[in-house]
Amino acid sequence: MKKKLLPAKLPLPKFPSDEEAADYFESHSVANAWNHLPEARQGKPSPALAKEIRDRHVRAKSPISLRLAPEQIAAAKHIAAAKSVGYQTQLRMWIAEGIRREAKRARSPRPSFVNESNS
Repeated sequence: MKKKLLPAKLPLPKFPSDEEAADYFESHSVANAWNHLPEARQGKPSPALAKEIRDRHVRAKSPISLRLAPEQIAAAKHIAAAKSVGYQTQLRMWIAEGIRREAKRARSPRPSFVNESNS
């Protein structure tokens, strides 16, 4: 059974240490004080973090539309669930794997018998 917490005093007391604050809030609920808390100041990220955020947006995925047969979607969902990943993530991994394989194939020299059959 959950322990019933006492309501926190308003205004909230100032605590000399984090430990004392933790002790207080283990036994007091701030539910009735929540709307009386001061608005937090908007934080400004460091220049390095701001750059990382901008770079992440540049690398963001672009949505596309693919039409797949229902049984293909079901199979992808089944395989993805067995691997504990989302099925769309699994589909992206398969696409990335296929692209890598095809790019590698395009870079490697073709055997001479392949070139001869095209002449």
